[in-house]
Amino acid sequence: MSGTVAAVSSNGEYSFTKPNRDSITLLTGLGVEGDIHAGVTVKHRSRVAQDPTQPNLRQVHLIHEELFTELREAGFSVVPGELGENVTTRGLDLLGLPVGARLCFGDDAVLEVTGLRNPCLQIDNFQDGLLKQVVGRDAAGSVVRKAGIMSIVLEGGVVRPGDTITVELPAEPHRPLERV
Repeated sequence: MSGTVAAVSSNGEYSFTKPNRDSITLLTGLGVEGDIHAGVTVKHRSRVAQDPTQPNLRQVHLIHEELFTELREAGFSVVPGELGENVTTRGLDLLGLPVGARLCFGDDAVLEVTGLRNPCLQIDNFQDGLLKQVVGRDAAGSVVRKAGIMSIVLEGGVVRPGDTITVELPAEPHRPLERV
């Protein structure tokens, strides 16, 4: 299983969107160098308010580019970085990965998938009605989150658009992704 990096983004200030970059540097155990969400402990404001000593399981946020196509078909205009992700992927079923899957970028960088992004109301502040497009319910009534996945950095390195992403699955039984 493999995919490609479509875009990389980071922001050193709290902002909903993140500007695209030529490259980002992943730092082992921390996240994206210079990004506001990098750190050993939680950096997302809602998590800090709950308990600032929690481990940061949301160091790097990834979204599949295919979501933007789906959103365009629903009348929304979203491009890489605008939903706050650090890595936009192409050709990889991020939402279908299990907890603990490893994403390998080039020869160096390795992320470990920790769970699903739990989108917040800021998405509707960005574009009214967008939250309902990225969070919904399936036929059985279960919540479906489509706004990407979260991960931690196991091995640092530089990531650029065009880089290949290979997936290493953990030993079975696989645990499905839950919100983190």
